[in-house]
Amino acid sequence: MAIKITKKIKGYSVSKPDDNKNTAAAPATAPAPIIIERPMAEIIQMHEKVERPEALVGATYKIKSPLVEHAMYVTINDIVLNPGTEYELRRPFEVFINSKNMDHFQWVVAITRIMSAVFRKGGDVTFLVEEMKAVFDPRGGYFKAGGVYMPSIVAEIGSVVEEHLKSIGMIVDPELSDAQRQLIADKRSAYENRAKKKSSDTSGNELTGDLAGAGADSASRADEAVSVTGEGASFPPSASMCFKCNTKATVILDGCATCLNCGYSKCG
Repeated sequence: MAIKITKKIKGYSVSKPDDNKNTAAAPATAPAPIIIERPMAEIIQMHEKVERPEALVGATYKIKSPLVEHAMYVTINDIVLNPGTEYELRRPFEVFINSKNMDHFQWVVAITRIMSAVFRKGGDVTFLVEEMKAVFDPRGGYFKAGGVYMPSIVAEIGSVVEEHLKSIGMIVDPELSDAQRQLIADKRSAYENRAKKKSSDTSGNELTGDLAGAGADSASRADEAVSVTGEGASFPPSASMCFKCNTKATVILDGCATCLNCGYSKCG
C-alpha cells in the first residue's frame, strides 16, 4: 500500500518487529514523586540584633575586698536561645555592679556597659576573663577568702565572670585526675602528720609546769598550722602563694615547695 507524504521529511529511523513487542510489554512509567521541602527552623545565634526579652535568668555574686569598705554585688543576666530545642543555649547578656561605695562609680558603670556590649555582640566572649584577671593594682593586690590571690578588684570581677561562664558551660574547667587528687591528699596528710609529730615531740620533752605550758602552746600552734583559713579551704596560714593556681597553699615538704591545692611541686 502506497503512503503519500505531503510534508517535508526531517528525520527517519528503521523500525523492527521486535521493537513493537518490547514497547507493548513495557509497563507504564510510574509518576515521579513530589518532594515537598519543609521549612527548617532557624537556629538563632547570639548577635547584637537579638532583642532583650521581658525577663532574663541570672545570678548575683558578692565581692568583699579589703581595699574598699563596702561589698560589691555583681549580677550577670543570661538570655536563653532556641528554648525547648536541642540547640538551646544560655549566653550572658548584661552585667550590673552595685555597691554603696561611690569612689569607683565612674569606672564601674563604664566596665559594665562595655562588658554588656561585648556579651550582646556574640561569639567567643571568654577572652574577657583573661584580660580582666591580668589587671594589677599599683597599690598591691590582696588575698580573698581561701587564700586565693587577687591582683586587683577588676581581676576579682573577672574571676566572678569566669565562675559564671563555667556554670553555663561556656568555659570547661579541666578537672583533676584521680591520680592527681590522690597525690594532693597524700601531700596534705604528710604535712599534717609532720605537724602533729613535732607537737608531740615538743610536749614530751617538757618536764616542769612552765615548760609543760610552753609545750601546750606549741601544740596549739601546730594545730593552728593546719586550721581552716578560708571558706572550705584548709591551708596553713604560713603557706606561700602558688605560682600556678595563685592560691596561698604552698608549703615546704621534703625539701620541695609543694602546693596543697593543685599539687604543683618545685625542688631546689
